[in-house]
Amino acid sequence: LAVLLVYIVAQGWSRVNWSFLTGFPSRNPDRAGIQAALLGSIYLVTIAGMASFLLGVGAAIYLEEYAARSRFARIVQINISNLAGVPSIVYGILGLEVFVRSMDLGKSVLAGGLTLALLILPIIIIAAEEAIRAVPPSTREGAFGLGATRWQTIWHLVLPQAFPGILTGVILAVSRAIGETAPLIAMGALTFVPFAPDGLLSRFTALPIQIFNWTSRPQAGFHEAAAAGIIVLLLVLVVMNGAAVIVRNKFQGPYAR
Repeated sequence: LAVLLVYIVAQGWSRVNWSFLTGFPSRNPDRAGIQAALLGSIYLVTIAGMASFLLGVGAAIYLEEYAARSRFARIVQINISNLAGVPSIVYGILGLEVFVRSMDLGKSVLAGGLTLALLILPIIIIAAEEAIRAVPPSTREGAFGLGATRWQTIWHLVLPQAFPGILTGVILAVSRAIGETAPLIAMGALTFVPFAPDGLLSRFTALPIQIFNWTSRPQAGFHEAAAAGIIVLLLVLVVMNGAAVIVRNKFQGPYAR
């Protein structure tokens, strides 16, 4: 890994500049940039993060707090664990059929974001369940003893204590989504986009797809651009993971004592 990182930095660091970040793809490797891909990735992870957070945390609350001892919950738990191990290309095919064709969203950034949301949803559900399960039972029992309803207990006591773990799981799952290529290619994302997305139904590309496109070119200049794109992608991942650690420590403070 260290050798790979050194090779990528040595090959692409000279290309990481403002014109590279704000330029659009070009047939000339010296003028090729990643603005369209970077904005596309931001659109994708925003849509995927919001959709998977709402659905994943809601599902985790139901499975842990309302249906924890039912047979239905055990069956769902097994299926969620299995879905977490499904290859990402399968989610791309599912997104193509459900969002692109059945819901008629087209090969848009919204369809791509929802496809990635399906990909990371099982991971977020599992992480949220673990965080909720880690809250001591005495917290719930004390709230019930004081006359609080189940939802009041969950909203005011359980979720605040579980939130650091939930948020960490969400950010790490989104970090995985931002590096996915196969699902987006399967549902029809473009490899050459000389424009920025202007809405949820706009055509799009993403950083991994742009990097894949450049590495397939024979010119050495495109390989340097691909290495620079990898550096930018790695920096984005480092920032997201660092934010997860900072936010977790910040929200965990009041409940660590």
